[in-house]
Amino acid sequence: MFWRPKTMFPSSSATQMPSAKTMISAAASAAATIVLFRSIVKEYLPYEFQRYILYKLKTLINSFSLEFTLVIEEYDNLNQNNLFKAAELYLESIIPPDAKKLKISLIKKESNFSLSLDRNQEIVDTFNGVTLKWKYISKHGPIKYIPSPDNFNSMPKSEDKFFELSFHKKHKDVVIDVYLKHVIEKSKETKEEKKSLKLFTLTPDRMSGRRGDVWQSVNLHHPATFDTLAMDMEGKRVIMEDLERFVKRREFYRRVGKAWKRGYLLFGPPGTGKSSLIAAIANYLKFDIYDLELTDLKTNSELRNLLISTENKSVLVVEDIDCSIELQDRLAQARAMMPSRHNPAYNQVNQYQVTLSGLLNFVDGLWSSCGDERIIIFTTNHKERLDPALLRPGRMDMHILMSYCTPCGFKLLASNYLGFTEHPLFPCVEALIEKARVTPAEVGEQLLRYEEPESAITGLIEFLEDKSERLKREDGNKDSNGESGTAEGKLAQELDGNNVMVKL
Repeated sequence: MFWRPKTMFPSSSATQMPSAKTMISAAASAAATIVLFRSIVKEYLPYEFQRYILYKLKTLINSFSLEFTLVIEEYDNLNQNNLFKAAELYLESIIPPDAKKLKISLIKKESNFSLSLDRNQEIVDTFNGVTLKWKYISKHGPIKYIPSPDNFNSMPKSEDKFFELSFHKKHKDVVIDVYLKHVIEKSKETKEEKKSLKLFTLTPDRMSGRRGDVWQSVNLHHPATFDTLAMDMEGKRVIMEDLERFVKRREFYRRVGKAWKRGYLLFGPPGTGKSSLIAAIANYLKFDIYDLELTDLKTNSELRNLLISTENKSVLVVEDIDCSIELQDRLAQARAMMPSRHNPAYNQVNQYQVTLSGLLNFVDGLWSSCGDERIIIFTTNHKERLDPALLRPGRMDMHILMSYCTPCGFKLLASNYLGFTEHPLFPCVEALIEKARVTPAEVGEQLLRYEEPESAITGLIEFLEDKSERLKREDGNKDSNGESGTAEGKLAQELDGNNVMVKL
């Protein structure tokens, strides 16, 4: 009799793995069961109940996950989601250099390319030690109609775009309270870097009565800067310091209860560089320009609507304000002379109803607070014609006299046009400029007439001598007629209140 010890391991037959045929058969049976179950669910359960079951199932699965996801859709109902646009701009600034696939586009009237994530593409970001994953998703869905950019019409849209922002759920408060604000601030910086300055004017559609955007724009490529303006250095320094102080004082304006805006009055003879100074201010601050023609407006309400439709960080310009107000005065007199409403001429005159009161409310009233960080600039060749109510502090905060060309201004023009600032004939030119009362535009025109610098300076001297002789004769005639004072003296009127006066 032999003793047979018990084996510690089961026999090979007991551990034999199921055959591939058996496994495929089992998988097929399970798949068939799932398909049958789904068919029964779709056939006999209401759609709403199906969605409820699916929602609960997803909730159960997510309850075991440590990941939290925020969904940022392109549209919130029918309104554009500003956070979606901010996310697009922010992600463009953090795209890794080793990215292998990106979308690139060039938006109409823009000069810079835009990079963005492609469909279902992911990008990882790190903020204060928190790892965050962005994913761009685009899906085709049923057609829906959303407001068009002009806010008056609608356009069809069949693509749903959104971002998924995923992170550890313990960082939820940090992401919502801190990170998303960081995204918005960085997106503003990116937008400013990519921004092409625009010059806006009233659209013809508004004049014809058709509904649409009230402003149309072109890219602003005006080359004027404070470095190229033919002004005294001290005057330019004062203006630049005032602009810098203004853009940095948002909280100050809010604390003292004032609208965040600044008013400038540019006055002086034609050709002294008022338009160039406006362009230099826009280029310096990187603000768009809105060119408003008051004589094109019919009512005060229309003026308010135009103000509301302008963007923040902009320069609103009303050129030759004295001509606009003078026109309104003439029309008011015409209305008084034609009281009959049946007179066609009366109706023609009464289509213009923008009043001084409406203008003042636009500059300094309740409607002036509809927007932040705005510069309002009025220009005039005849400051004495303006109503004193329009000139007081709070409406026109700084009065800038754009005077005739000075020796300092001439040297800057010579540098711009001729390429040098010193020449043996310059003392003669500077002495004549003091007497001739010429504008920077006149000096620039003379320097443009000749290719050779020597000929340009000689031609300018001849022009200045002729101008000086004419002025001397005119001044002699004025003295014989009992008149006194120069045009510049009349323009440099005494200011009331605390207006800042800058003579350039």
